[in-house]
Amino acid sequence: MNCKHAVRWFLGWLLLALPVLASAQDTPSTAASKGKIYILPVREDIMPPLLYVVRRGVKEAMEANADALIIDMNTDGGRVDVTEEIIQIIGKFKGKTFTYVNDRAFSAGAFISVATQKIYMAPQSVIGAAAPIMISPGGGGVESLPDTVEAKMTSAIRALVRTQAEKNGHNIEVIEAMIDKTKSLTIDGEVLNKEGNILTLTDRQAIKEYGDPKKPLLSAGTVGTMDELIKQLGYGNAQRVEIQPTGAEKLGTWINAISPILLIIGIIGLYIEFKTPGFGVPGIIGLVAFGIYFFGGYVAGLSAPGWVVLFLLGIILVIFELFVFPGTFVAGLLGAFLMLIALVMGMVDVYPGGPLLPNMEDVNGSLLTVGISFIVSFVIALGLAQVLPHTPIYQKLVSQTASGEQSDIAQATVNDSRMGKLGVTISPLCPGGKARFDDHLLDVITRGEMVAKGTSVRIIGHSGSNAIVEEVSETAS
Repeated sequence: MNCKHAVRWFLGWLLLALPVLASAQDTPSTAASKGKIYILPVREDIMPPLLYVVRRGVKEAMEANADALIIDMNTDGGRVDVTEEIIQIIGKFKGKTFTYVNDRAFSAGAFISVATQKIYMAPQSVIGAAAPIMISPGGGGVESLPDTVEAKMTSAIRALVRTQAEKNGHNIEVIEAMIDKTKSLTIDGEVLNKEGNILTLTDRQAIKEYGDPKKPLLSAGTVGTMDELIKQLGYGNAQRVEIQPTGAEKLGTWINAISPILLIIGIIGLYIEFKTPGFGVPGIIGLVAFGIYFFGGYVAGLSAPGWVVLFLLGIILVIFELFVFPGTFVAGLLGAFLMLIALVMGMVDVYPGGPLLPNMEDVNGSLLTVGISFIVSFVIALGLAQVLPHTPIYQKLVSQTASGEQSDIAQATVNDSRMGKLGVTISPLCPGGKARFDDHLLDVITRGEMVAKGTSVRIIGHSGSNAIVEEVSETAS
């Protein structure tokens, strides 16, 4: 198959895949019904698994063109970095946002509450105590931050939460008194918080009105239950969707933590597979590693199924380059490009209704992970290229793959007939690759040296079904 046919083949496959990719992307549903609300639970420590639940819920709400998003809040707090991401995610929702403090919203829970347009509280609920603290190494308690660290961290958090308070019309002085213990709070002559303390409000204190004109301190109202709140907000007849944790979020946290390792295993697995005949254990391990990588992104609410399809299409193109029309490089380069795009985009946070192409800020983290993984894999591959052909493991892989294809006697006869034959490499040998001998295309390996494409080589031995070759000069007889 020549280069022209290869291009036609690729375009045909791409046209078939486009509808699948388009349907798999996060685009708003045109069939979404009106009068729909989504309820997001924040009823545990604010850690990465909760981030995945919130991301999934917000994306579903955006796809459904939901009218409102209600945070069902009951938490003692959690990590500031996760809280910041949750705040950014909530900010992407274009409908109305509410928080229902269903018992407590301490620390990071108070930050998230301020990121919604209105805060409602259950009877006897509390909100506040949002100063940064440090968990002790054993997780058995909390420790005070050093003064310089506390000042720096408090300043950063205050800037983040102040922005949200200004955006949603919350009392900035109240929010700062919850974060910074150097802030006192006095309104209408009433001392609500003394310097040195962290402000925490009960539902009654939060709803009390101050100022001229009178305005609630923080809460828009005290409501007995979530059902009562939904009716009070005017969504009593709306379709109600409650996002539930699936249990896979914790698994996704671990998978994403080791995603660079999974990429390295996947790349090396496929590299070894392409350097040995047939299909065996290295290829299976590589594909499983990539599958787990994409599954982690899916659980995290990042990768859409379309990127998996794109990755598989890239593998097919690379296989065709190696085994069907080697030497053209068209299919191979396109396949490698599609695989790279799929790996990067598989960990990029894309939202419904957003731009088709993410900006560099969104891609940087994923691009860095994939880039480091490829560099490490390249270094490992160079080492394997020198060592692997001389190891018992490689010989075992080759012999296992070749078994069943021909009897040992027949294989030995074929090998003997090839000894001394001259041919030309049609791909670089690193140290494995392909070479043409008369009308036959063979898998060949060197004794460890690298040989460029188009070089004359001679068969000097065999390793399983692979011919071992050495470079010869053009004038060699």
